[in-house]
Amino acid sequence: MAASPQNPAASAPRRKVSRHRGEGQWAAGHFTPLNGNEQFKKDDDGLNVRTRIETIYSKRGFDSIDPNDLRGRMRWWGLYTQRRPGIDGGKTAVLEPEELDDRYFMLRVRIDGGALTTQQLRVIGEVSQEFARGTADITDRQNVQYHWIRIEDVPEIWQRLEAVGLSTVTACGDTPRVMIASPVAGIAEDEIIDATPALVEMKRRVLNNPAYSNLPRKFKTAISGSPLLDVVHEINDVAFVGVRHPEHGPGFDVWVGGGLSTNPKLGVRLGAWVPIEDVPDVYEGVISIFRDYGYRRLRNRARLKFLVADWGAEKFRQVLEDEYLGGRKLVDGPAPEQPVQQWRDHIGVHRQQDGRFYVGFAPRVGRVDGATLTKIADLAEAHGSGRVRTTVEQKMIVLDVEQDRVESLVEGLEALDLTARPSTFRRGTMACTGIEFCKLAIVETKQRGSTLIDELERRLPDFDEPLTINLNGCPNACARIQVADIGLKGQLVLDDEGRQVEGYQVHLGGALGLEAGFGRKVRGLKVTADELPDYIERVLTRFRAERTEGERFAAWTARASEEALS
Repeated sequence: MAASPQNPAASAPRRKVSRHRGEGQWAAGHFTPLNGNEQFKKDDDGLNVRTRIETIYSKRGFDSIDPNDLRGRMRWWGLYTQRRPGIDGGKTAVLEPEELDDRYFMLRVRIDGGALTTQQLRVIGEVSQEFARGTADITDRQNVQYHWIRIEDVPEIWQRLEAVGLSTVTACGDTPRVMIASPVAGIAEDEIIDATPALVEMKRRVLNNPAYSNLPRKFKTAISGSPLLDVVHEINDVAFVGVRHPEHGPGFDVWVGGGLSTNPKLGVRLGAWVPIEDVPDVYEGVISIFRDYGYRRLRNRARLKFLVADWGAEKFRQVLEDEYLGGRKLVDGPAPEQPVQQWRDHIGVHRQQDGRFYVGFAPRVGRVDGATLTKIADLAEAHGSGRVRTTVEQKMIVLDVEQDRVESLVEGLEALDLTARPSTFRRGTMACTGIEFCKLAIVETKQRGSTLIDELERRLPDFDEPLTINLNGCPNACARIQVADIGLKGQLVLDDEGRQVEGYQVHLGGALGLEAGFGRKVRGLKVTADELPDYIERVLTRFRAERTEGERFAAWTARASEEALS
């Protein structure tokens, strides 16, 4: 039969018709697991692994652990196997998981909102010293991470942490991860609204709740009522940002779909203003959309950002209102205002609402140890009310310091190499875990970041412009390389003699805030680890020579020539 306008396919060759399995979305009726991760989650809720850890694995040892628990469900309780020592970065992508696994674990303690008492901080320090060889890194999501944890010690560690109100539940895994929040919520003089009541209710509803313990991938949350935009809201799955509505007063602007890794996307505004009492409902609605509509077929497309990119903000808001808020319409609202400060990390001495002061200080790239944490607890008790905070910049804060005690506290911190008056480089440099412990890493980060700080302070002692330098051991962007002024993505590169050595791909001019954007990559620009101080010194020297008055580094890199950035 000849083709015709009415039947254009009549002469087309026949194609095999296959059944489309979709993206594994539960809301579309696709409940059959489409990959191994979805299968082990269906076989048993990750929350249930705790019982096996306490009754079997901690008593019989590492070799007794079921593989799906070891590399899967144990993450629901904050446990990852760490990298076996001696494996270089060139083997990261070629070895099987069991070849990379050490017989020790990283254990992540979730600290929602970064809020700690000195009693809790002291217990964290004691656990570090007794069970983790002194390790206790502060992360850029306000958590603390231990290393060298033995499975035999995990029940005792949990008992110690939980006795003071801390937990590791869903600190990892396809779950609601730690909820980051302004570390000075209810404290800062310039606060728009205190988000603490909403944070408490959000945690109550979803933590340790089987209704939200099988998400397509991890789910990251941020909430802050600070005008400083101090919780990197653009790169979270959902974020609530403090704003003042012209008619309804203080509340929150809602953002969804942010995330970095190898496919970075900035979150988008839903255009909705939410009063604080409704934040938990909206939060639960957003996380439920992710659970029900999120893509579960391919792990690399299973984050909320891909659904938001496909739907758009308008459809997302419509589904949220119609299907998850019972038809309740959200109020249209304003966007946040541009922060007046370039630094948003709360470092230094700041007056509180009550007339006392909080003091923010900078460890080196988040690396501390258990002994130091207990000393910080001592200082905080001696100078404040017993409240401390961690920040999303791998920093810490002591709250409630009387004015006549501020200088004594600052001096005590300096004695611990924890400065409240850091250089630009100490203040702005951040690093992920790196090859020392991470199975995904290709290069070293923590020590290199610390050494880089010292070298840049020596070479550029008067450089005082706000600047962020973020080092990441692999492409997954745990240290937020795409949104740093200078982002360094670890990879193996060739040196001048043709040898394969540790190095970094360079991203320049990334930023967060209302001028958020991803850093620029200069074609072919890769720097060996040894060349890093020379390269950064060279670029910053050119910046100072070429910048216009008041121009920030990110703005300069956007217009600078590739030669100037090389």
